[in-house]
Amino acid sequence: MPALRTRPGSPADGPARWTRPADVRAAIRKKWDSGTLLTRFAAGQDWAPISIPIRGPSAREIGGHLTEVRQWAAEWAAVASGPLRVEYRQVGGRDFGTNSIPFRAWLDGYEDAWTLLRVGADVSRLAGLISAARGTRLIPWLTGHPMRALRLADDWDRLLAAVRWIEQHQAPGMYLRQVDAPGVDTKFIERHKGVLTELLDAQLDPSRVAAGVSDFAGRYGFLRKPGYVRFRMAGEFRGFSELSVRADELTSPPEGITRAYILENEITYLSFPVPSAAIVILGGGYAVQVLDLLDWLADLDVVYWGDIDTHGFAILNRLRHYLPHARSMLMDRVTLLGHRDRWVTEPSPTAVNLDRLDPAESDLYSDLIKGSYAPSVRLEQERISFSAIEAALADR
Repeated sequence: MPALRTRPGSPADGPARWTRPADVRAAIRKKWDSGTLLTRFAAGQDWAPISIPIRGPSAREIGGHLTEVRQWAAEWAAVASGPLRVEYRQVGGRDFGTNSIPFRAWLDGYEDAWTLLRVGADVSRLAGLISAARGTRLIPWLTGHPMRALRLADDWDRLLAAVRWIEQHQAPGMYLRQVDAPGVDTKFIERHKGVLTELLDAQLDPSRVAAGVSDFAGRYGFLRKPGYVRFRMAGEFRGFSELSVRADELTSPPEGITRAYILENEITYLSFPVPSAAIVILGGGYAVQVLDLLDWLADLDVVYWGDIDTHGFAILNRLRHYLPHARSMLMDRVTLLGHRDRWVTEPSPTAVNLDRLDPAESDLYSDLIKGSYAPSVRLEQERISFSAIEAALADR
Protein backbone atom coordinates (compact mmCIF):
# COMPACT_ATOMS: atom_id res chain seq x y z
CA MET A 1 0.00 0.00 0.00
CA PRO A 2 1.36 3.48 -0.84
CA ALA A 3 2.37 5.85 1.92
CA LEU A 4 -0.49 7.73 3.53
CA ARG A 5 -0.95 11.31 2.37
CA THR A 6 0.09 14.29 4.42
CA ARG A 7 -2.88 15.97 6.04
CA PRO A 8 -4.23 18.96 4.09
CA GLY A 9 -2.63 22.18 5.21
CA SER A 10 0.33 20.50 6.96
CA PRO A 11 3.83 21.86 6.47
CA ALA A 12 6.35 20.10 4.26
CA ASP A 13 7.91 18.46 7.32
CA GLY A 14 7.36 18.24 11.07
CA PRO A 15 4.85 16.41 13.31
CA ALA A 16 1.81 17.16 11.15
CA ARG A 17 3.10 14.85 8.41
CA TRP A 18 3.86 11.90 10.66
CA THR A 19 1.57 8.89 10.37
CA ARG A 20 -0.65 8.20 13.38
CA PRO A 21 -2.55 5.01 14.26
CA ALA A 22 -5.73 6.90 13.38
CA ASP A 23 -4.40 7.34 9.83
CA VAL A 24 -3.91 3.59 9.49
CA ARG A 25 -7.38 2.97 10.89
CA ALA A 26 -8.83 5.39 8.31
CA ALA A 27 -7.04 3.58 5.47
CA ILE A 28 -8.39 0.21 6.62
CA ARG A 29 -11.84 1.75 7.09
CA LYS A 30 -11.90 2.58 3.38
CA LYS A 31 -11.37 -1.10 2.58
CA TRP A 32 -14.24 -1.96 4.92
CA ASP A 33 -16.57 0.66 3.48
CA SER A 34 -15.91 -0.60 -0.06
CA GLY A 35 -16.89 -4.12 1.01
CA THR A 36 -13.52 -5.55 -0.03
CA LEU A 37 -12.60 -7.01 3.35
CA LEU A 38 -16.04 -8.41 4.10
CA THR A 39 -16.44 -9.93 0.64
CA ARG A 40 -13.16 -11.83 0.96
CA PHE A 41 -14.04 -12.97 4.46
CA ALA A 42 -17.58 -14.09 3.59
CA ALA A 43 -16.29 -15.96 0.53
CA GLY A 44 -13.87 -17.91 2.74
CA GLN A 45 -10.72 -16.44 1.19
CA ASP A 46 -7.50 -16.54 3.18
CA TRP A 47 -6.35 -13.31 4.74
CA ALA A 48 -3.83 -11.35 2.70
CA PRO A 49 -1.62 -9.42 5.18
CA ILE A 50 -1.93 -5.66 4.86
CA SER A 51 1.19 -3.54 5.23
CA ILE A 52 1.08 0.25 5.63
CA PRO A 53 4.23 2.41 5.68
CA ILE A 54 4.55 4.74 8.64
CA ARG A 55 5.98 8.17 7.98
CA GLY A 56 7.85 9.34 11.07
CA PRO A 57 10.45 11.87 12.16
CA SER A 58 13.83 12.00 10.52
CA ALA A 59 16.98 11.99 12.62
CA ARG A 60 17.18 15.78 12.15
CA GLU A 61 13.58 16.27 13.34
CA ILE A 62 13.96 14.26 16.54
CA GLY A 63 16.02 16.96 18.23
CA GLY A 64 13.78 19.80 17.10
CA HIS A 65 10.52 18.12 18.14
CA LEU A 66 11.51 15.96 21.06
CA THR A 67 8.24 16.35 22.97
CA GLU A 68 6.15 15.63 19.88
CA VAL A 69 8.33 12.60 19.03
CA ARG A 70 7.79 11.10 22.49
CA GLN A 71 4.02 11.63 22.25
CA TRP A 72 3.95 10.14 18.73
CA ALA A 73 6.00 7.11 19.81
CA ALA A 74 3.68 6.56 22.79
CA GLU A 75 0.67 6.42 20.48
CA TRP A 76 2.30 3.65 18.48
CA ALA A 77 3.44 1.79 21.58
CA ALA A 78 -0.19 1.70 22.75
CA VAL A 79 -1.31 -0.23 19.65
CA ALA A 80 1.83 -2.23 18.96
CA SER A 81 0.60 -5.18 21.01
CA GLY A 82 -2.54 -5.50 18.88
CA PRO A 83 -4.53 -5.32 16.78
CA LEU A 84 -1.72 -3.75 14.73
CA ARG A 85 1.75 -5.25 14.53
CA VAL A 86 4.37 -2.53 14.29
CA GLU A 87 7.85 -2.86 12.79
CA TYR A 88 10.60 -0.57 14.02
CA ARG A 89 13.78 0.75 12.45
CA GLN A 90 16.82 2.50 13.80
CA VAL A 91 17.27 6.21 13.23
CA GLY A 92 20.66 7.68 14.24
CA GLY A 93 21.70 11.18 15.19
CA ARG A 94 24.89 12.76 16.55
CA ASP A 95 23.07 14.65 19.28
CA PHE A 96 20.54 12.06 20.39
CA GLY A 97 22.12 8.76 19.46
CA THR A 98 20.29 5.90 17.79
CA ASN A 99 16.53 5.62 18.26
CA SER A 100 14.11 2.86 17.38
CA ILE A 101 10.97 4.28 15.73
CA PRO A 102 7.94 2.74 13.96
CA PHE A 103 8.22 2.51 10.18
CA ARG A 104 5.58 -0.05 9.11
CA ALA A 105 2.21 -1.26 10.48
CA TRP A 106 0.75 -4.70 9.73
CA LEU A 107 -2.67 -6.29 9.99
CA ASP A 108 -2.22 -10.05 10.21
CA GLY A 109 -5.78 -11.38 10.18
CA TYR A 110 -9.47 -10.73 9.84
CA GLU A 111 -10.03 -10.67 13.58
CA ASP A 112 -7.35 -7.99 13.94
CA ALA A 113 -9.15 -5.92 11.29
CA TRP A 114 -12.52 -6.33 13.01
CA THR A 115 -10.99 -5.32 16.34
CA LEU A 116 -9.23 -2.31 14.84
CA LEU A 117 -12.46 -1.09 13.21
CA ARG A 118 -14.80 -2.21 16.01
CA VAL A 119 -17.07 -4.00 13.52
CA GLY A 120 -17.30 -7.42 15.09
CA ALA A 121 -21.07 -7.08 15.57
CA ASP A 122 -21.54 -6.35 11.87
CA VAL A 123 -19.46 -9.36 10.88
CA SER A 124 -21.53 -11.59 13.16
CA ARG A 125 -24.71 -10.15 11.71
CA LEU A 126 -23.62 -10.94 8.15
CA ALA A 127 -22.80 -14.47 9.23
CA GLY A 128 -26.35 -14.73 10.56
CA LEU A 129 -27.81 -13.54 7.24
CA ILE A 130 -25.75 -16.13 5.38
CA SER A 131 -26.86 -18.85 7.77
CA ALA A 132 -30.51 -17.90 7.24
CA ALA A 133 -30.03 -18.23 3.49
CA ARG A 134 -28.61 -21.77 3.60
CA GLY A 135 -30.39 -23.98 1.10
CA THR A 136 -31.04 -21.10 -1.33
CA ARG A 137 -29.09 -19.70 -4.28
CA LEU A 138 -28.71 -16.34 -2.52
CA ILE A 139 -25.43 -16.83 -0.68
CA PRO A 140 -23.31 -15.59 -3.64
CA TRP A 141 -25.42 -12.42 -3.60
CA LEU A 142 -24.78 -11.95 0.11
CA THR A 143 -21.04 -12.51 -0.19
CA GLY A 144 -20.86 -10.27 -3.25
CA HIS A 145 -22.84 -7.41 -1.69
CA PRO A 146 -22.01 -7.58 2.03
CA MET A 147 -22.46 -3.88 2.79
CA ARG A 148 -25.87 -3.78 1.08
CA ALA A 149 -26.81 -6.94 2.95
CA LEU A 150 -25.98 -5.26 6.27
CA ARG A 151 -28.07 -2.23 5.34
CA LEU A 152 -30.96 -4.60 4.61
CA ALA A 153 -30.38 -6.77 7.68
CA ASP A 154 -33.53 -5.62 9.49
CA ASP A 155 -35.64 -6.64 6.48
CA TRP A 156 -33.70 -9.74 5.46
CA ASP A 157 -36.08 -12.28 7.01
CA ARG A 158 -39.00 -10.76 5.10
CA LEU A 159 -37.02 -10.49 1.86
CA LEU A 160 -36.08 -14.14 2.19
CA ALA A 161 -39.67 -15.08 3.00
CA ALA A 162 -40.95 -13.23 -0.08
CA VAL A 163 -38.46 -14.96 -2.37
CA ARG A 164 -39.24 -18.40 -0.95
CA TRP A 165 -43.01 -17.85 -1.14
CA ILE A 166 -42.86 -16.73 -4.77
CA GLU A 167 -40.66 -19.68 -5.67
CA GLN A 168 -42.86 -22.24 -3.94
CA HIS A 169 -46.42 -20.90 -4.10
CA GLN A 170 -46.87 -18.57 -7.04
CA ALA A 171 -49.44 -19.78 -9.57
CA PRO A 172 -50.57 -18.39 -12.95
CA GLY A 173 -53.11 -15.58 -12.76
CA MET A 174 -51.93 -14.14 -9.45
CA TYR A 175 -51.45 -10.49 -8.55
CA LEU A 176 -48.63 -9.35 -6.26
CA ARG A 177 -51.32 -8.63 -3.68
CA GLN A 178 -51.70 -12.39 -3.25
CA VAL A 179 -48.14 -12.95 -2.02
CA ASP A 180 -48.79 -14.18 1.51
CA ALA A 181 -45.34 -14.52 3.07
CA PRO A 182 -44.98 -13.59 6.77
CA GLY A 183 -44.63 -9.84 7.20
CA VAL A 184 -44.78 -9.20 3.44
CA ASP A 185 -47.37 -7.00 1.76
CA THR A 186 -47.52 -5.05 -1.50
CA LYS A 187 -46.09 -1.94 0.17
CA PHE A 188 -43.06 -3.93 1.28
CA ILE A 189 -42.60 -5.38 -2.22
CA GLU A 190 -42.90 -1.93 -3.83
CA ARG A 191 -40.34 -0.50 -1.42
CA HIS A 192 -37.83 -3.29 -2.10
CA LYS A 193 -38.44 -4.02 -5.79
CA GLY A 194 -34.81 -3.32 -6.70
CA VAL A 195 -33.22 -5.84 -4.36
CA LEU A 196 -36.06 -8.34 -4.82
CA THR A 197 -35.38 -8.27 -8.55
CA GLU A 198 -31.77 -9.26 -7.91
CA LEU A 199 -32.72 -11.96 -5.40
CA LEU A 200 -35.48 -13.49 -7.53
CA ASP A 201 -33.24 -13.48 -10.61
CA ALA A 202 -30.71 -15.46 -8.58
CA GLN A 203 -33.18 -17.84 -6.94
CA LEU A 204 -35.78 -18.68 -9.59
CA ASP A 205 -35.34 -21.08 -12.45
CA PRO A 206 -34.50 -18.98 -15.55
CA SER A 207 -37.68 -20.23 -17.22
CA ARG A 208 -39.68 -18.24 -14.65
CA VAL A 209 -37.97 -14.92 -15.36
CA ALA A 210 -38.88 -12.75 -18.36
CA ALA A 211 -35.37 -11.36 -18.62
CA GLY A 212 -36.17 -8.58 -21.08
CA VAL A 213 -39.04 -7.17 -19.01
CA SER A 214 -38.25 -4.34 -16.57
CA ASP A 215 -41.72 -4.21 -15.00
CA PHE A 216 -41.50 -6.18 -11.74
CA ALA A 217 -44.87 -7.94 -11.97
CA GLY A 218 -44.45 -8.85 -15.62
CA ARG A 219 -40.87 -10.05 -15.09
CA TYR A 220 -42.00 -12.76 -12.65
CA GLY A 221 -45.31 -13.74 -14.19
CA PHE A 222 -47.71 -11.78 -11.99
CA LEU A 223 -50.70 -10.02 -13.46
CA ARG A 224 -50.23 -6.31 -14.01
CA LYS A 225 -52.77 -3.73 -12.99
CA PRO A 226 -54.97 -3.46 -16.08
CA GLY A 227 -55.14 -0.34 -18.21
CA TYR A 228 -58.58 1.16 -18.76
CA VAL A 229 -60.05 3.01 -21.71
CA ARG A 230 -62.77 5.58 -21.12
CA PHE A 231 -64.78 6.54 -24.20
CA ARG A 232 -67.92 8.20 -25.55
CA MET A 233 -69.84 8.00 -28.84
CA ALA A 234 -72.55 10.02 -30.52
CA GLY A 235 -75.82 8.83 -29.06
CA GLU A 236 -75.52 5.72 -26.93
CA PHE A 237 -73.58 2.49 -27.00
CA ARG A 238 -75.46 -0.55 -25.64
CA GLY A 239 -77.56 1.77 -23.52
CA PHE A 240 -74.59 3.69 -22.05
CA SER A 241 -73.60 7.29 -22.78
CA GLU A 242 -70.05 6.56 -21.62
CA LEU A 243 -68.01 3.48 -20.70
CA SER A 244 -64.70 2.66 -19.02
CA VAL A 245 -63.44 -0.83 -19.86
CA ARG A 246 -60.26 -2.83 -19.66
CA ALA A 247 -58.14 -2.03 -22.68
CA ASP A 248 -57.19 -5.65 -23.31
CA GLU A 249 -60.89 -6.62 -23.38
CA LEU A 250 -61.91 -3.96 -25.91
CA THR A 251 -60.79 -6.09 -28.83
CA SER A 252 -62.71 -4.30 -31.58
CA PRO A 253 -64.31 -0.89 -32.13
CA PRO A 254 -68.04 -0.37 -31.83
CA GLU A 255 -69.79 -1.09 -35.11
CA GLY A 256 -69.70 1.72 -37.69
CA ILE A 257 -66.79 3.65 -36.12
CA THR A 258 -64.26 5.04 -38.61
CA ARG A 259 -62.54 7.80 -36.60
CA ALA A 260 -61.18 8.13 -33.05
CA TYR A 261 -60.52 11.41 -31.24
CA ILE A 262 -58.09 11.22 -28.34
CA LEU A 263 -58.37 14.12 -25.87
CA GLU A 264 -56.49 14.93 -22.68
CA ASN A 265 -58.74 17.23 -20.63
CA GLU A 266 -61.66 15.50 -18.90
CA ILE A 267 -64.28 18.25 -19.12
CA THR A 268 -63.37 18.86 -22.77
CA TYR A 269 -63.73 15.13 -23.39
CA LEU A 270 -67.17 15.13 -21.71
CA SER A 271 -68.43 18.14 -23.67
CA PHE A 272 -66.81 17.25 -26.99
CA PRO A 273 -69.43 17.21 -29.80
CA VAL A 274 -68.72 13.72 -31.11
CA PRO A 275 -69.36 13.46 -34.86
CA SER A 276 -71.24 10.50 -36.24
CA ALA A 277 -69.17 7.39 -36.92
CA ALA A 278 -66.60 8.60 -34.35
CA ILE A 279 -65.50 7.68 -30.86
CA VAL A 280 -63.82 10.06 -28.39
CA ILE A 281 -61.31 8.59 -25.93
CA LEU A 282 -59.85 10.18 -22.79
CA GLY A 283 -56.10 9.92 -23.32
CA GLY A 284 -54.70 10.18 -19.79
CA GLY A 285 -51.53 12.17 -20.52
CA TYR A 286 -48.40 10.04 -20.72
CA ALA A 287 -50.58 7.00 -19.93
CA VAL A 288 -51.70 7.28 -23.55
CA GLN A 289 -49.47 4.28 -24.26
CA VAL A 290 -52.26 2.03 -22.92
CA LEU A 291 -53.91 2.66 -26.30
CA ASP A 292 -51.26 0.42 -27.82
CA LEU A 293 -53.47 -2.44 -26.60
CA LEU A 294 -56.22 -1.30 -28.98
CA ASP A 295 -54.88 -2.82 -32.19
CA TRP A 296 -57.99 -1.77 -34.09
CA LEU A 297 -57.05 1.92 -33.79
CA ALA A 298 -54.54 1.25 -36.58
CA ASP A 299 -57.46 0.84 -38.96
CA LEU A 300 -59.18 4.11 -37.95
CA ASP A 301 -58.54 7.76 -38.69
CA VAL A 302 -56.96 8.85 -35.38
CA VAL A 303 -56.95 12.49 -34.27
CA TYR A 304 -55.05 13.62 -31.15
CA TRP A 305 -55.71 16.87 -29.30
CA GLY A 306 -53.68 17.92 -26.28
CA ASP A 307 -52.37 21.09 -24.64
CA ILE A 308 -50.15 23.37 -26.70
CA ASP A 309 -47.03 23.13 -24.57
CA THR A 310 -43.85 21.08 -24.64
CA HIS A 311 -45.39 18.12 -22.82
CA GLY A 312 -48.44 18.15 -25.10
CA PHE A 313 -46.16 17.62 -28.09
CA ALA A 314 -44.18 14.98 -26.17
CA ILE A 315 -47.41 13.02 -25.58
CA LEU A 316 -48.33 13.34 -29.25
CA ASN A 317 -44.86 12.07 -30.14
CA ARG A 318 -45.29 9.09 -27.80
CA LEU A 319 -48.70 8.27 -29.28
CA ARG A 320 -47.20 8.17 -32.77
CA HIS A 321 -44.78 5.47 -31.69
CA TYR A 322 -47.90 3.27 -31.39
CA LEU A 323 -50.07 4.95 -34.03
CA PRO A 324 -47.77 6.57 -36.62
CA HIS A 325 -50.71 7.84 -38.71
CA ALA A 326 -52.30 9.87 -35.87
CA ARG A 327 -53.04 13.51 -36.77
CA SER A 328 -53.08 16.45 -34.38
CA MET A 329 -55.95 18.89 -33.91
CA LEU A 330 -55.83 22.49 -32.60
CA MET A 331 -52.13 22.13 -31.79
CA ASP A 332 -50.88 24.71 -34.28
CA ARG A 333 -49.46 28.21 -34.32
CA VAL A 334 -52.73 29.85 -35.46
CA THR A 335 -54.60 28.37 -32.48
CA LEU A 336 -51.86 29.42 -30.08
CA LEU A 337 -51.64 33.02 -31.28
CA GLY A 338 -55.42 33.32 -31.53
CA HIS A 339 -55.73 32.64 -27.78
CA ARG A 340 -52.88 34.82 -26.50
CA ASP A 341 -55.05 36.21 -23.69
CA ARG A 342 -55.53 32.68 -22.33
CA TRP A 343 -51.92 31.62 -22.08
CA VAL A 344 -50.57 30.32 -18.79
CA THR A 345 -47.09 29.24 -17.73
CA GLU A 346 -45.96 25.63 -18.15
CA PRO A 347 -44.47 24.70 -14.74
CA SER A 348 -41.69 22.35 -15.88
CA PRO A 349 -41.15 22.34 -19.65
CA THR A 350 -39.30 19.54 -21.39
CA ALA A 351 -36.74 19.88 -24.17
CA VAL A 352 -36.30 16.25 -25.20
CA ASN A 353 -35.79 15.37 -28.84
CA LEU A 354 -39.10 14.40 -30.49
CA ASP A 355 -38.77 12.33 -33.64
CA ARG A 356 -42.41 11.85 -34.67
CA LEU A 357 -43.63 15.44 -35.16
CA ASP A 358 -44.41 16.84 -38.59
CA PRO A 359 -42.49 19.98 -39.71
CA ALA A 360 -45.10 22.49 -38.51
CA GLU A 361 -45.44 20.76 -35.13
CA SER A 362 -41.68 20.51 -34.78
CA ASP A 363 -41.22 24.22 -35.51
CA LEU A 364 -43.82 25.20 -32.93
CA TYR A 365 -42.32 22.83 -30.36
CA SER A 366 -38.91 24.42 -30.97
CA ASP A 367 -40.37 27.92 -30.51
CA LEU A 368 -41.96 26.85 -27.23
CA ILE A 369 -38.63 25.54 -25.98
CA LYS A 370 -36.84 28.76 -26.99
CA GLY A 371 -39.56 30.96 -25.51
CA SER A 372 -40.03 32.76 -28.81
CA TYR A 373 -43.34 34.31 -27.70
CA ALA A 374 -42.88 34.27 -23.94
CA PRO A 375 -41.14 32.01 -21.42
CA SER A 376 -42.78 28.59 -20.92
CA VAL A 377 -45.95 29.35 -22.86
CA ARG A 378 -48.86 26.98 -22.31
CA LEU A 379 -52.32 26.98 -23.88
CA GLU A 380 -54.39 24.39 -22.07
CA GLN A 381 -57.00 22.43 -23.96
CA GLU A 382 -59.90 23.63 -21.82
CA ARG A 383 -59.00 27.30 -22.49
CA ILE A 384 -59.55 27.04 -26.24
CA SER A 385 -62.84 28.58 -27.32
CA PHE A 386 -65.66 26.17 -28.05
CA SER A 387 -66.25 27.89 -31.38
CA ALA A 388 -62.70 26.92 -32.36
CA ILE A 389 -63.50 23.31 -31.57
CA GLU A 390 -66.65 23.38 -33.70
CA ALA A 391 -64.77 25.03 -36.57
CA ALA A 392 -62.02 22.40 -36.40
CA LEU A 393 -64.56 19.59 -36.50
CA ALA A 394 -66.36 21.19 -39.42
CA ASP A 395 -63.11 21.17 -41.40
CA ARG A 396 -62.72 17.43 -40.91
